Amino acid sequence: MPQVNRSERLGGWTRFVTARPRLALMAALVVTVLAVFAGSGVADRMGSGGWEAPAAESTYTTKALEREFPASQPNLLLLVDSGSTSVDDPAVAAEAARLTEELAAEKDITGVGSYWQSRSPGLRAKDGREALIAARIEGHDKAVGEVLDRIAPTYRGTHGPVKVSVGGPVAVRHEMQTTIQEDLLRAEMIALPVTLVLLVMVFGSAIAALLPLGVGIVAILGTNAVLRGITEFTDVSVFAQNLTTALGLGLAIDYALFIVRRFREELAAGADTRAAVGTTLRTAGRTVVFSALTVAVSLAAMLVFPQYFLRSFAYAGIAVVLLAAAAALILLPAALMLLGPRVNSLDLRRLLRRRGSEAHHEPDAPGRGWGRFATLVMRRAPVFAVLTAVGLVLLGLPFLGVKFGTADDRQLPAGAESHVVQQHIRDGFPGSPGGGLEVLAVGSATPAQYADYRNRITALPGVLRVDGPVTEGRSAYFSVLPKGEAVGEESQRLVRELRAQPAPFDTSVTGTAAVLVDSKDAIADRLPWAVGIIVLVTLLLVFLLTGSVLIPLQAVVLNALSLTAMFGAVVWVFQDGHLSGLLSFTSTGDIETTLPVLMFCVAFGLSMDYGVFLLSRIKEEYDRTGDHEHSVTFGLRHTGGLITAAAVILAVVMVAIGTSRVTNTKMLGLGIALAVLMDAMVVRSLLVPSVMKLMGRVTWWAPAPLRAFHQKFGLSEGGPAPVLAEDMSAAAPDRDKISTGA
Repeated sequence: MPQVNRSERLGGWTRFVTARPRLALMAALVVTVLAVFAGSGVADRMGSGGWEAPAAESTYTTKALEREFPASQPNLLLLVDSGSTSVDDPAVAAEAARLTEELAAEKDITGVGSYWQSRSPGLRAKDGREALIAARIEGHDKAVGEVLDRIAPTYRGTHGPVKVSVGGPVAVRHEMQTTIQEDLLRAEMIALPVTLVLLVMVFGSAIAALLPLGVGIVAILGTNAVLRGITEFTDVSVFAQNLTTALGLGLAIDYALFIVRRFREELAAGADTRAAVGTTLRTAGRTVVFSALTVAVSLAAMLVFPQYFLRSFAYAGIAVVLLAAAAALILLPAALMLLGPRVNSLDLRRLLRRRGSEAHHEPDAPGRGWGRFATLVMRRAPVFAVLTAVGLVLLGLPFLGVKFGTADDRQLPAGAESHVVQQHIRDGFPGSPGGGLEVLAVGSATPAQYADYRNRITALPGVLRVDGPVTEGRSAYFSVLPKGEAVGEESQRLVRELRAQPAPFDTSVTGTAAVLVDSKDAIADRLPWAVGIIVLVTLLLVFLLTGSVLIPLQAVVLNALSLTAMFGAVVWVFQDGHLSGLLSFTSTGDIETTLPVLMFCVAFGLSMDYGVFLLSRIKEEYDRTGDHEHSVTFGLRHTGGLITAAAVILAVVMVAIGTSRVTNTKMLGLGIALAVLMDAMVVRSLLVPSVMKLMGRVTWWAPAPLRAFHQKFGLSEGGPAPVLAEDMSAAAPDRDKISTGA
């Protein structure tokens, strides 16, 4: 069957992009300016929650209690500190009563109560010097934040004999949102100049270095505008902005590096500007398309989860990946058409290269070191393959001890006011307020039936105390205080026991442990679908790129191995608390349930990004020569330095994100930085060439029907592939010699 001339598929696109480069750049500038205005204020419209499953029992119960018993779901806490006197002192009690009445009179405040009203022991510290005023601020995240900003200065500080601090879930969320915005601005201020310096070092040319940075800025601004539009229809997490910055810079730089590098290679080979741009789009451009689709699919898999925290990263990720690819395929060719050979202007390394070439009396050979390294790895392929794989597995072993929890105030810096308040409550108040469970009872019942139900749940092994019922019409609720930690295994077991407890009325359970149980169940239910989508689409895309059945399987397995160090480090550092002092965070002894899913999707997509870069050059050379080992060496020689440079730059961006004072953001940034470096410097450099050497020409095998399918629909960077023998004798060792004519 004749090979389809794939080189013609992007011909029309090439002519379109390069025909009017000035017009293309002007249109892009206009769109970018519009994106700046459209995306302004996006952070103020984002939420700081989203870890709950919307259809879960705990979510339903929480909303019902908020509606019918607002005092049962306080989100604002005022910690009243009486100093050296008792909270029962008359002067203290009088001032606390005044504050309680004043708070109850505030607009949008409901369910106000205090220790001095109820005399509940749970609202008074064990040492008798602190007590709580609790209330609920009604409304959506943004409205709640505005109310908090309005009233907090009135109550915070010294009032006669007492000092008041503001805390509670609403204060934690609001402080977290503010901290993330400040940290993101600081991360951008760190990442942009450092990235520019690294790009200058990679390209030598200051002009070439500015191009990837420009693509990244366009992608970030465009994504902010997209997110601003999405907030009109659904909730979006403020954490997603961190991914926008990281991927916007990282992927734009990856794609621009690949395109600009190939353009410069074509110029160096003697092509004129238009021909160089055309070849670049037909080769590197195709690779960028495949890479962007692969990364976008990995991120899109998070849409299967119900939590808007995860879905937000899918929105941001898909938008920024596609915009980065579009900018790289539209803006860069137009800019390169206008620049031509001037893309090498201000080349700071030209003098050093000239002197080095004259000293050695030989032409410059970029990537020669990577070629020698690839030859060494393939010469000792079994050793490198086994030792590298075993080492990566060992690095991932700590993840076997992972414990899942929920995000709380300890995500914030130790000195944050809301964190301080919650820590005082954890350490000084009886029964860990805030860690209790609420049971909502709906239906007609007699006092005797309520009492019988209370006695039965009180007798459960994990119960410390039961308060209630508090009744309102046909509904009532019970407060159940677990014996163990708020989200420990004992509390999670108690949630399931409460839900299984028979009652003469309908019951449902919420609380911190209940939210965790429901979140874990929702993730476990959807995780196979997410992984299946990522794996299947990755297999298909890599097959379309390579025409091989085995290379896609190899890519998925090796990508998974590249993530082991990240997951092991997450548990060892953030769960177990190693390096907590150095990295300035508070270890909670667990990992927030959604974080591993998020990190897997992002890191897997980025790993495939580098995998596609390497495989595309190997495939291109294999199509040209039919020499397997030479093609692997060629691919690593021509992309090893590029991939490493791109990984280092992306790692710098992720580490800048990782300087955040919010633990989850710190974990995301530092964890993905580690995964990216491990993938580029270990998997792509050691595992890929050694495994491809061990597999030999079998690597490129595909059954005849799939070969025909690839010839018709596949997309690769080279021309027609060499004809392989139908039977497996094509993999004979005598055909695996390195070509000397490449």
